[in-house]
Amino acid sequence: MFSGRAWRLVKFGEPADAVELRQMTWTAPGPGQVLIRVRTAGAGYPDVMMAAGRFPLLGDPPFGLGEEAAGEVVAVPPGSRFAVSDQVTGITGFLEGWGGYAEYTYLREGSAIRIPAGMTDEQAGGFPIGFRTAYAGLVERAPVEAGQTLLVLGAAGSSGATAVQLGKALGATVIAVAGSPLKLEFCARNGADHGVNHRTEDLTARLAEITDGRGVDLIYDPVGGDTAALALKSIAHSGRIALVGLASGAPVALDTMDMLLRNYSAVGVLATPGAPEAETAVWGRLADLAARGAISTPVGRRYAFEDVPRMITEQRSPGPGKSVVRVAAR
Repeated sequence: MFSGRAWRLVKFGEPADAVELRQMTWTAPGPGQVLIRVRTAGAGYPDVMMAAGRFPLLGDPPFGLGEEAAGEVVAVPPGSRFAVSDQVTGITGFLEGWGGYAEYTYLREGSAIRIPAGMTDEQAGGFPIGFRTAYAGLVERAPVEAGQTLLVLGAAGSSGATAVQLGKALGATVIAVAGSPLKLEFCARNGADHGVNHRTEDLTARLAEITDGRGVDLIYDPVGGDTAALALKSIAHSGRIALVGLASGAPVALDTMDMLLRNYSAVGVLATPGAPEAETAVWGRLADLAARGAISTPVGRRYAFEDVPRMITEQRSPGPGKSVVRVAAR
């Protein structure tokens, strides 16, 4: 049994009032789990949704926050493919109440990998969710092909930034949409071929210019709302929109008659684990891409463990990149 501190959501509401640091114990992991001593944990907009009671996969508090974490394995069940002292990163057991903002946490064994050489703690802690979601969207659900045009909304955010990188690794021409010059500069450094400021530029006109009037083959949409609705005006014939999230607060409103007349489709994206062999292959491919330097966590703001409530509040309007919490040193 292991003891330590963990941030827990004890009621729905503002993080400063609803999230408390509590002493917890972790027993030996069961089948399909590994227990790690956490060094870093990735953050994102889902933390805001969880605190507000708007995350559809969770029940009522109390439960832990933090969907992903990296650290050292301290306990495994019989037959595990991991061993004590392995350095790993993966998706936490947050759906069962065990989050990453804790000194220890359980990872789903099927959604965990050994940390590739050269990956920093911060990169490891923020790697799993964004890239697994991007893989679900760009490979499994709405495959983008080499030479096609990929439009990424919210491209400076933790979800969009991983889609920019994976899209480039898959050979797409990537157009990043963001809301400030600072964010567009970040997108360019992150690999985007083109950038559009949706607050100051005519998105429709710019996309027509960039694509020579053809439109975009795939829209990766973690934003929803009016921005996604506007982007749909520029979708190509037989194009697709991958519905990933609703950072704007609402999903995009789809016009089925418009979809019929312009022959495009909408695909929901939720990165749920598939068959064990297939899931292992997915994580193996992502680990290989990371080891080769084709993808790398776009780390943004770094937070101390004590600052988790403030960090969650700031995920409503984060700066560019992936926010990461440093839980403990090596």
